[in-house]
Amino acid sequence: MGPGFDCLGMALDIWNTVVVEIDGVETADAQSDADIVSVSGEGMGSLPTGSGNLVYKSFRRVFDGIGKPVPPVRISCENEIPLGRGLGSSAAAVAGGLLAGSTFSGANLSRERLLELAAEIEGHPDNAAAVVMGGCRIVVSDGDRFLTDAVSIPNELKAVLFVPDVPMPTNEARGILSPTVDRQDAVFNIGRTALLVNALSSGNFEHLGIATEDMLHQPARQKIFFPMKNIFRAAMSAGALGVFLSGAGSSVLALARDREYTIGYEMADAAMKSGVEGAIKVTQPTALGAHVVGQ
Repeated sequence: MGPGFDCLGMALDIWNTVVVEIDGVETADAQSDADIVSVSGEGMGSLPTGSGNLVYKSFRRVFDGIGKPVPPVRISCENEIPLGRGLGSSAAAVAGGLLAGSTFSGANLSRERLLELAAEIEGHPDNAAAVVMGGCRIVVSDGDRFLTDAVSIPNELKAVLFVPDVPMPTNEARGILSPTVDRQDAVFNIGRTALLVNALSSGNFEHLGIATEDMLHQPARQKIFFPMKNIFRAAMSAGALGVFLSGAGSSVLALARDREYTIGYEMADAAMKSGVEGAIKVTQPTALGAHVVGQ
């Protein structure tokens, strides 16, 4: 989230659904590897459907961790979260698999343990914390553990997304970042991260325009996502409270409490004028993390 690079994440009301059923064969090893997972929606035709699928790997990780044999299962994934757009699709897949594994195994892992496993598998604790815990989360590492706390967000706050048709490869978006930062840029981000947390929790929305600014990752990513500043400018001119690159991109997220569709239209129009097509989606933060809806 803006200046909260790798330490601040927010769950949005966009969901992937994972359905897990016991297969008829006796053991997981007896299953056909190609038939373990089915995918509909986002990622259909491109995501692996065998044992390399991230949902299945995460499901299996729970059983391996507690020393139980993995049961033969069929997994159906109905995906609404776009892939490779900085919206946490990988973290959602991991959380879905871990939660299913925790439920099927009887381990009933705590949210804290699920977060540890999700961060271990997915590699981004800010994404993992938001998906596992829900809401807006601060997360920091302390040795081999993660500490997380919630940031309360007023109910009227909406999230307006511009989701480009073209993904932003995470490795490329990460690789372009400098291994060191200037002190003034670090101070810039520290101050704005503190201001962002306070503005969200107190409802001081007038501070969000400044509080969502960043100097640690967005300027570098501008080099591979050229329309970014134009989209930012269009969102703010249309009435957004604040705007930032979602995750590593390529999605752009604007915070708003009114004029959501006008803001979305202007973001899409600015992107189109820069040669980038995409879609807008209006949603909101959710306090609900990954959860079981039926057994």
